[in-house]
This record gives sequence, C-alpha cells and structure tokens, in this order.
Amino acid sequence: MNGQVHSIQSLGTVDGPGLRFVVFLQGCNLRCKCCHNPDTWEMKGEKTFTPEEIVKKALNYREYFGEKGGITLSGGEPLLQSEFAYEIFKLCHENGINTCLDTSGSILNNQVKKLLTETDRVLLDIKYTDNALYLENVGCSIDKPMDFLEYLNEQKIPTTIRQVIIPTLNDNEENIERLNEIVKKYSCIDKVELLPFKKICQTKYDSMNIPFPFANMDTPTKETMNKLNNLLSLPC
Repeated sequence: MNGQVHSIQSLGTVDGPGLRFVVFLQGCNLRCKCCHNPDTWEMKGEKTFTPEEIVKKALNYREYFGEKGGITLSGGEPLLQSEFAYEIFKLCHENGINTCLDTSGSILNNQVKKLLTETDRVLLDIKYTDNALYLENVGCSIDKPMDFLEYLNEQKIPTTIRQVIIPTLNDNEENIERLNEIVKKYSCIDKVELLPFKKICQTKYDSMNIPFPFANMDTPTKETMNKLNNLLSLPC
C-alpha cells in the first residue's frame, strides 16, 4: 500500500504531546478560508510512501519521544487516507510508538472508525462554534465535527480541541462560552488549545497564484489571546 505524503517534520513540538514525528498527508476535502497549507489540497502529492517506510523513519527518532512523544498524522486531512493511516498506526503500536491524529473530524465511516482503534489521541479542530460560520468559511456544517466528537467520546479516546482565533469571527467571549459548553458535554476532552491566526501562508497562495481569502484579516493581539485563554474552562 502506498500513501500520498506532502512532507515530514522529524521533531515537532506543537502537534501533540511531547516531541512528535509529524507526517503531513496529501489531500483535503475542505477549503477553510484560513488554511495555511493550500499546497496539501489536491490528493496527489509528489511523494509516496508505504506504511513500513514511514514507521522505519519514525523509529530513528524514538529515543527522543520519551513517555509522551510519538507520531502524529496531519495534513491536509489524514482521514482521506484512513486505510494508509491505520496501517501506520498499527505498525507504530507494534513498535511501542504513541499515535496522534490531527483532523477536522469531517469524515466518519467504518474505515475511519477502524483507524481510531489504533489512535491514542486526537487533535480535533473545532474551527467555529457557529454553524453559519462553518458553512461560510469551512465548507461543511458544524454537525460533521460534532458527530466525530460524539464518537470519540463513546470510544473514550483522549481528545485535544484546537481552534484558530480569527479577529471579527471567533475572537469573542460568546465563542469561548460555547466552546466551554462543548468541553463540559464531552468527557474525552482534556485539553483546549487556542491558536492565533497568522498570515505566514500568504507566500504559498501567491506562488500558487490563488487568492488568500483572509488576506485582510489581522493577527489577534497577545492581550486578546490571553483574555480568551483565561475564559477557558480547561487549561490550554
């Protein structure tokens, strides 16, 4: 089996607990207006790997993982290659490597459920807490990630909720209140991360000759981020 891979980061520090070997898979079914990786949208990438090749590479860094670190599959949307992802995670567990899945939670089928049996933690992007904003700025309804979260909760899979804070859209107390309500409802959630929107991806859009929908948006201030983080019911 071959999978389409965009890139690999040997030792990532922001893609799950501890130090992570991060594999960014190619292909995404959504078109988020704040997307930092438009070069991952198309399914076919320049690099193909077998699960065995990915895990062999990850094993070279196992001594750095410690008790918390391991491998993270990100994207793009790794759920589009769930069979490939499952084989990677299965091999990781056979070699004592912790597994983490970074996803939008927009796909839930039998193959994805199979993948989740080999997933130690999920980083779930709840991009907005308002369905209208989801429909306008993501390309799916909020029901998709919420159904995914419901399943994670049923399976008791530890979950980190992530949200990019975008001025004028979700940088307000009402959004955090709704996020806290979600956290209260699902016991699988043990951490929430608020990430400031940034425009470092502008060069990618320019090089691909496509417009960046949020080019005129600002980066939230440190004061705003601190205020919103202080409103969270769970520590960031």
